[in-house]
Amino acid sequence: MHVSFNLAALFDAALKSAATAIGLDAADFAPEVRTADPKHGDFQANGVLPYAKRTRQNPRALAEKLVAAFSADVLAACTVTVAGPGFINFTLQPAALQAWLRAFATREQLAAGAATAFAGQTWVVDYSSPNTAKQMHVGHLRSAVIGEALSRLLAFSGARVIRDNHIGDWGTQFGKLIWAYKRQLDTAAFARDPLEEFERLYKVGNSASDADPAVLKEAQQELVKLQAGDAENTAIWKKIGEVSVAAFQQIYDQLGIRFDYTLGESFYNDKVERVYRELTECGLAVESQGALVVFHPEHPRFKEQPFIIRKSDGAANYASTDLATILYRSEQFHADAAIYVIDSRQGDHCQQLFLTAQKWFEKTHRKFPHLEHVAFGTVLGEDGRPLKTRNGDNIKLKDLLSEAVDRARRLVDEKSAGLPEDERRAISEVVGVGSVQYADLSQNRSSDYLFSWDKMISLDGNTAAYLLYAIARIRSIFRKLEATPGDPSTETAAGAFETAEELALARKLTKFSDAVALATANLRPHFLCLYLYELAGEFSGFYAADKVAVDELPVRARRLLLCARTLLVLETGLGLLGLRTVNRM
Repeated sequence: MHVSFNLAALFDAALKSAATAIGLDAADFAPEVRTADPKHGDFQANGVLPYAKRTRQNPRALAEKLVAAFSADVLAACTVTVAGPGFINFTLQPAALQAWLRAFATREQLAAGAATAFAGQTWVVDYSSPNTAKQMHVGHLRSAVIGEALSRLLAFSGARVIRDNHIGDWGTQFGKLIWAYKRQLDTAAFARDPLEEFERLYKVGNSASDADPAVLKEAQQELVKLQAGDAENTAIWKKIGEVSVAAFQQIYDQLGIRFDYTLGESFYNDKVERVYRELTECGLAVESQGALVVFHPEHPRFKEQPFIIRKSDGAANYASTDLATILYRSEQFHADAAIYVIDSRQGDHCQQLFLTAQKWFEKTHRKFPHLEHVAFGTVLGEDGRPLKTRNGDNIKLKDLLSEAVDRARRLVDEKSAGLPEDERRAISEVVGVGSVQYADLSQNRSSDYLFSWDKMISLDGNTAAYLLYAIARIRSIFRKLEATPGDPSTETAAGAFETAEELALARKLTKFSDAVALATANLRPHFLCLYLYELAGEFSGFYAADKVAVDELPVRARRLLLCARTLLVLETGLGLLGLRTVNRM
């Protein structure tokens, strides 16, 4: 049997071929192959029952006919049984398990195997998107780490991925900020930390504008001058952007995040007039109380809630620039899909935005890309409320990551006091930052989650530290045996898997493809996290039961093969989530 990266897809194809051979309507027959409960086998096909019901056939008899029509190589690779009213179970033979492990011996081979699901598709991932003149805080964490993980998963699965950081760098707040900059700039504070000083100045300008109508008018004039291209105000605005992006980049470097584009709201400032014109010409946008709006009367929630695309004072808003962004991504990036990694509170905005864009594209005869809101919940403190400092301020993301590294250092010092200082420092950085990333990604993104330092940086449970420790332990096995992971000269001597633990670990390794497919198709990284945690647990059971350093060469070789592939899959999987790994811990 041909060795396929995604074994579920292989059995799906085998069933469709068998269906054609016995005269079924192959276009109407969906095998529905998925990972099975280990009690029943490795994979299970559930599609016979609904097809038999539609065509008024006996499902068990139909399942048996399909099994009888399987090719000889399929039957040689696995044991196939029919259970209950027509479930078809597949249990891979030890030789087939080993063939899979040999076929996928490197990250490049894994990637080549995975790169079929989204091949030829262009996906834009819109994530992070902080506002300039403000420091990133804990509220920015989820979009950044989820967006990066999804970008990596999509690229691994064959998509051309365009990462776009749609920063907030335009709007009324800049008039207030420029007003304060010109009057109350602390040059010493600016030299120490320019972004912190810009953040202070914005608060000064905002408070003064709220307190004094004359100040508000002056701030509005500063904004008008900026929008008209005034040289002084434009220079201040550009400095705000440069300082902000440089500060953001320090955080992104820590998190291992990179962007292809940083196209903020200002980039679309000269593109919104086309949006107004086209939406009006095609009859979607109408004037209402001075504003330009789009109504969606057919939608139950938006009957009374117009989508404002130009405010009554003539100014653009998020809707204006977001629509211009969709058009730009369609025309310039030729996007097949764009996903917006934005918190769940923006659900209504995204729904109205996508609905408006779809109608617009249909009326103008454009290909409409798939648009999806990748919503996520809130990071909560121990009190069950959004995570804040004790005085109620947002926790700065750089401070959060710094504390994570400090806490990880205490764990590393406790476990590995004998390592050199510079190595312990580097390990602490990987463990600390990775713990914050993984704690977020391992949650179902739709849910709020409780931020707990004790649970996060722990060697117990589904944590980054537990997985990184598993990797370090496997690395130590190879060091002690003076062996190299994936060395073909060692692995060619491997005998057939025999023990229950060897077989269980091999079976789990072949499910990596399913975990990647599930996480990517559903845009939910926690499916991959759960798989990696279970794999590390399976390896722990294998290592406790089966000694690797045995004298019999075929036994040692096959166990080193399992160690090497577990290492490969753990490191590849964590890399797809955006985490770095360690050799020692």
